[in-house]
Amino acid sequence: MEGEDVDHQDAFTTETAGLPEASSPSLVRFYDGDSFDIRIHPVRKRIEDAVVRMLGYNGSIPGPTLYVDQGSEVTVRVTNDGDVDATVHWHGLRLENRYDGVPEETQALIPHGGTFTYKLRFPDPGLYWYHPHVREDVAQEMGLYAPIVVEPSDPSYWPAADRQLTITLDDVLIEDGKMAPFRHSGPTFTAMGRFGNVMLVNGESRFSDEAAAGEVVRLYLVNTANTRIFNFALPGARMKLVGGDSGRYEHETFVEEVLLSPSERAVVDVLFDTPGEVRLEHRTPDQVYDLGAFSDSGSAVGGAATTFDELRTDLELAAERQSIETDLERAPDKVLSIVASMPLLCGGETQPASSYACPMHPEVTSTSPGTCPKCGMKLVPVQTEAPVPSSYVCPMHPEVTSSEPGTCPKCGMKLVASDAPPTRAPEPHEGHAHGGHDHGEHPRGAHDHGDHGDGLEWEDLMPEINRATDPTNMIWKLVDRETGAENAAISWAFEVGEKVKIRLVKEMESDHPMHHPLHIHGAGRFLILGRDGQPESNLVWKDTVLLRAGETVDILLYVTNPGLWMAHCHIAEHIESGMMFSFKVVPSSEGGGDHEHL
Repeated sequence: MEGEDVDHQDAFTTETAGLPEASSPSLVRFYDGDSFDIRIHPVRKRIEDAVVRMLGYNGSIPGPTLYVDQGSEVTVRVTNDGDVDATVHWHGLRLENRYDGVPEETQALIPHGGTFTYKLRFPDPGLYWYHPHVREDVAQEMGLYAPIVVEPSDPSYWPAADRQLTITLDDVLIEDGKMAPFRHSGPTFTAMGRFGNVMLVNGESRFSDEAAAGEVVRLYLVNTANTRIFNFALPGARMKLVGGDSGRYEHETFVEEVLLSPSERAVVDVLFDTPGEVRLEHRTPDQVYDLGAFSDSGSAVGGAATTFDELRTDLELAAERQSIETDLERAPDKVLSIVASMPLLCGGETQPASSYACPMHPEVTSTSPGTCPKCGMKLVPVQTEAPVPSSYVCPMHPEVTSSEPGTCPKCGMKLVASDAPPTRAPEPHEGHAHGGHDHGEHPRGAHDHGDHGDGLEWEDLMPEINRATDPTNMIWKLVDRETGAENAAISWAFEVGEKVKIRLVKEMESDHPMHHPLHIHGAGRFLILGRDGQPESNLVWKDTVLLRAGETVDILLYVTNPGLWMAHCHIAEHIESGMMFSFKVVPSSEGGGDHEHL
């Protein structure tokens, strides 16, 4: 709701006076032993008609794109002159644990004016990225993100391409010419995450580049948004999916579109086989967003197009498929379920409780409301009381009502208490054209297409409720099925060299069933074994997996790196509300160092 009352003492500043203009992102080429300085500081940036305060790495949004060689080690010194304490997480890298960028676990916070030095190593080829791990809901949304391309030591690792380009996919929420308010006291929009109303590609609201007819361009795609899923397409060009989070796919495939949840990556080779402009699109079941275009720059001079039709197989992953056959059938070592508790809707407004606890530090408890002395977050009521409702309604589909408790047949969300009497659901021919629903004003470039039921939340369908949620009235839980431990209380321990089968279950019997991108830090990397009992048809090394509402996914984590490592949902507002835990990895009892396997 634009123009809402804001506690200005609690709100981050939006002032732009005196700030330097955001610069264009640079490309920095590293070699083994090199060092580099990164400074975090506020900038002013024009986004369409608004001039907003943002944060940049070295003054640009995205920050500098880092190109490094596989197997190299580099040093990065980070100075924080930003609006919030900082760390830098080097997403997807299997690096030394103390440089992973997790506050209070692998390093101290970098205060304003402080500096921290990271020593980075790059054992795996592919696309990675760097971003904050403190108040991600604020700092990442404000512009702190950038890609890392690790060039393979094998020159034939990727197919032939004439050139390559990194693409960051993001969105921002701008209201009244400013970034929508953030609170010092903690995150908001914790139900679904903060959806933006302006799409950004490489930090700009309109992508613009050139491509020649017959040219093959390798696109390194990364979704840096707080919560939005992107479905990337280039109608008028041919796309070949060759890589994912951490290297090659088992089988290269021709695709029409690429789905990326927050923090996921893809490597796509694009053949511009016919002259003319080619548009970038984000496609959802209900809408299509125009993100910009490649304009025609004439005829290509490279020769990569001659081998574009070849679809290669990664022999190492093909061999790995044979080795994991027994893992497909065996019982999981760990089962992790995702459960939502939504007192704001399903239990009335937050009620007085007998005790309160911090969602990020569950050992911090109190008999009265307050804030956590460790992180400043509001303490969450441990006990709530539910009122006796007279009728029930779906908050995302208000036409779905009932006189009894239940779930929405359209989205699976639990029906919530309502004072209004139940109403007759509309007949199929009633409503809007194409079977769609009017969900308010869509971001620029969007076109309605209709309803869907794919276990994904493409848009914020309950914006006022979502805005009102915070960790006190919307509680996300990762639950260890074996022990019942939740979030930070989960205490897993593994050994280097283990292959751990983890079953991820997105509970439908929950106040808010929705998708979640689950990310595991650099303890190793994993393969997706299967979804809902169906084996994965095309293997790729992953660090993030998209779990749809109601879905069960099995993954196999190859543990290669000792230390204390985090696992969490990569919707920024969810991790900041406590949807995370850390697990310990010890060196192999048989000897050998880290990275002894793969």
